[in-house]
Amino acid sequence: MQTVTLKNIIKRYGKEKMAVNDVSFSVDDGELFGVIGPDGAGKTTLFRILTTLLIPNSGTATVCDFDTVKQYKEIRNIVGYMPGRFSLYQDLSVAENLNFFATVFNTSIEENYELVKDIYIQLEPFKKRRAGKLSGGMKQKLALCCALIHKPRVLFLDEPTTGVDAVSRKEFWEMLKRLKEQHITILVSTPYMDEADLCDRVALIQNGKIFSIDTPANITAAYPDDLYAIKAGNMYELMKVMKAFPKTKSYLTFGDAGHISFKEKIGNEEEVKEFAEKNGLRDVEFKKISPTIEDAFIKFLS
Repeated sequence: MQTVTLKNIIKRYGKEKMAVNDVSFSVDDGELFGVIGPDGAGKTTLFRILTTLLIPNSGTATVCDFDTVKQYKEIRNIVGYMPGRFSLYQDLSVAENLNFFATVFNTSIEENYELVKDIYIQLEPFKKRRAGKLSGGMKQKLALCCALIHKPRVLFLDEPTTGVDAVSRKEFWEMLKRLKEQHITILVSTPYMDEADLCDRVALIQNGKIFSIDTPANITAAYPDDLYAIKAGNMYELMKVMKAFPKTKSYLTFGDAGHISFKEKIGNEEEVKEFAEKNGLRDVEFKKISPTIEDAFIKFLS
């Protein structure tokens, strides 16, 4: 069963800015679906359309079979939405924010306590603290708790881990896995390519257009070239040297290594190391690696 569907959605801002460009996809019931792309790719606009905050210029979208334009009131009762920017009442305490959002949906913390229990336990020691005084990770947990307080059927999370520390990111995704076990359909957008592997399926988006939808494993398996990681004592010189190597097809820097592919199969890996060392590089390391989602994303765009 499909919980979310989009057909040929187009959204423009003014005459020039194309925010969402002919987007179509569907999300299955109970799926954890990721929309992956850099800032400005169209992720937020897409989520605002699905949560009835924006009307598309053309195309149709449904959430639980309700049309996002004609039946927006029904959708607002069954979805939870956590926007990218912290938007709760900063002058209200943690407890006051939670009670307010529960009241809006004619429910209470107690009524849906089992759903938010794991998050609420972490928030409880700070329940009298103003929301604006919380750390980034705690703000994130409070926003998620408020989005869940009415037990939504579909949860939309727009870049929920942007700007928080690595530990909070890990904790957040662990919470999403537990929520998925409670049969909530989750759509999450993120610019972090490594988070794609935590989703059931992902849509890769750039400039408002989706260019791949599949499982993370299938996307990386479709990478067409053998890929290698290469390191040296001077990474800037390494980049210049390897771009001059006659067999190099592509070279990109990823953290402390370069990811390199070749126009033809490399028969002897020592050939590459020897070329780098002949050009004055030292401590050269070279090995074959498996492509990541980020490698695949860049490949799609090239």
